[in-house]
Amino acid sequence: MNTSLKRSLPLALAVAGALTLAACDRGEQRSAGQAVDETLAKVEQKSEGAADAARQAAEQAGEKVAAVARDAAITAEINAALARDPGLSALKVDVDTAGGRVVLRGSAPDAAARERATRLAADVKGVVAVENLMSVAAPSS
Repeated sequence: MNTSLKRSLPLALAVAGALTLAACDRGEQRSAGQAVDETLAKVEQKSEGAADAARQAAEQAGEKVAAVARDAAITAEINAALARDPGLSALKVDVDTAGGRVVLRGSAPDAAARERATRLAADVKGVVAVENLMSVAAPSS
């Protein structure tokens, strides 16, 4: 017997008893056993529905956790690629990822480095789009 049913059984029996007494008062032709059976069937149906809803909620939560983990892995891989590039600094580039969409913010020493950052991000598995909002540092005089 599943846990939901075990918890619901005393309540079902009490409801069945109340239904039986009500049926007796109204002169209905149902037996006490029939009333109990019907009530237990209703309780079991509701328990199954609640279990299905709980399973579905758990699956959705698991999918959300997996998506967050994928985005974090993408961000980490992009940061590592930026750190390996001699013209870019991972410390000067902020990488945000949501749903595989990457946004780069910060500064690059020149336009070529800014474009490399876009390519490095786009080359990471799982990236679906890259929006580069990086500025190009003004040349020092």
